[in-house]
Amino acid sequence: MVQTVAVIGAGPSGLCSVKACLEEGMVPTCFESGDDMGGLWRFKEVSEPNRANIYRSLTINISKEMMCYSDFPIPADYPNYMHHSKILTYFRMYAEHFKLREHIRYQTSVKRVTQRPDFARTGQWEVVTENRDGQEERHVFDAVICCSGHYTYPNLPLKDFPGIETFEGQYFHSWDYKGSEDMHGKRVVVIGIGNSGSDIAVESSKIADQVYLSTRRGAWVVRQVSDDGLPVDMKYNTRFVHILFQLFPMAFFNWFGENKLNAMYDHTMYALKPKHRLFSQVPVINDDLPLRILSGSVVIKPNVKEIRGSTVVFDDGTTVEKVDTIVFATGYNYDFPYLPKDTMYKTGHRVGLYKYVFPPNMQHPTLAVVGFIHGLGAIMVQAEMQVRWATRVFKGLIKLPSNSAMLQAVERDTKEIENHYILSKLTPLQVDFVSYMDDLAGEIGVRPSLLWLFFTDYQLFKKVLWGPVTAYQYRLMGPGKWDGARRAIFTQFDRMFHPLKTRQVEKEKPSLIGRLIKMSLTAMVGGAGIYCIHLQNPNILSIIESNLRTLTPSGFLSHVQ
Repeated sequence: MVQTVAVIGAGPSGLCSVKACLEEGMVPTCFESGDDMGGLWRFKEVSEPNRANIYRSLTINISKEMMCYSDFPIPADYPNYMHHSKILTYFRMYAEHFKLREHIRYQTSVKRVTQRPDFARTGQWEVVTENRDGQEERHVFDAVICCSGHYTYPNLPLKDFPGIETFEGQYFHSWDYKGSEDMHGKRVVVIGIGNSGSDIAVESSKIADQVYLSTRRGAWVVRQVSDDGLPVDMKYNTRFVHILFQLFPMAFFNWFGENKLNAMYDHTMYALKPKHRLFSQVPVINDDLPLRILSGSVVIKPNVKEIRGSTVVFDDGTTVEKVDTIVFATGYNYDFPYLPKDTMYKTGHRVGLYKYVFPPNMQHPTLAVVGFIHGLGAIMVQAEMQVRWATRVFKGLIKLPSNSAMLQAVERDTKEIENHYILSKLTPLQVDFVSYMDDLAGEIGVRPSLLWLFFTDYQLFKKVLWGPVTAYQYRLMGPGKWDGARRAIFTQFDRMFHPLKTRQVEKEKPSLIGRLIKMSLTAMVGGAGIYCIHLQNPNILSIIESNLRTLTPSGFLSHVQ
């Protein structure tokens, strides 16, 4: 039986891991190499080796309601898209509220994690740590949770850029970028059009002489401010939209989404149009980039072919002369240097983990990787769901399949990812946010049942179906149920609107036609859902009828499952 757990890293994944261990009655010890919690979101003026780093102006591109932990809403007066300092403050509030600080050991690096000689019998691990004075200490734990992230080791592929040794200016990786002060009056080339590269190009273009943004594939660019001024994730990351994705072919949504984006700014005209379809890769989220392109302060260029002194040559033969600075926004490599090389199972470009958490080749499921995931959603809520599941596996409340079954599942996941997404060794992980969250929630027993809510709490049903898939939904029932979850769902838009209420204005009355259309669509989706369930289980109507007489949720859910 697992009692003691080592948690490596006190970032967003590590914090919720400590909390999940405590909720399951285990004793966690969190080892954090830095002097504070927060991981990626702890800003330092000087980059620290082997740690994630951010720049001074960084603001998260996920709205606060979509990124907060499932039982601890972000304060209503916080802005919807928060500066990194606000995010760190939120993490400190979370740790204080759930009394996590006493379980964290700061300035303690994990050097080695190895199986004990009696691992076959006990499943235990030996963890070797080093404090700030260089003193090593050995510990024995029943289980280990790795929360060391994957933005730690910058990928600087200088060999792919012939002539870089002749470059007469300054070059560095985006990992080292802190602010645009040193770009004043300079000619800058940013290589890589991911979120970091786009942010750096936009920020630098305000004071640089000229910024060129080089991209190999192009990118779809999405605005954070969506229709009606709502955060884009709260507008479109809903269960209703997710159901539509299950009913219609992906080609339709690619066509619809690309046309909607091109209606705002034609990606061909802006030289942004990528080689891949919209939902084949996480898009760039940046409201300012199109304006900077339109104003000429950012120029989109193809991939860099070579560098000749202060001249950069691109694949199309064009050149930019007198370049002062090159920023490599070329992603990150991932590694678990404290684990033996044979610990992780490799498949394709990625580390093969069962449900992206457990190595499938272990004798005992006592090693979990949390937060090593990439989906169109916040890492905080995905990590929280992962560790809620993992800790119940540790306790023996959930049984994993056999090793061979898990290996087959991992290979199936790899093939599915490769069929649906554009991957590389730098971006080897991609999941559908709602499907993944629901899958783990189903394992735990906390996935919200739309059918049950339809018959027992129709007002909540509407919020869960039409509203954003916030983490509160996974605290409505089952293990870890939170009494405040229902209220949090009903007030999530109140918290979204709160920081915008800085001037009193007259509110427009809701449209009757809009409400009728929404009711009609709800009826259509509800009918389609019931019909699909009926096809899978023809006796479902009689089951519903018998259970509604007693209104016993546990009995109803056991039949449906």
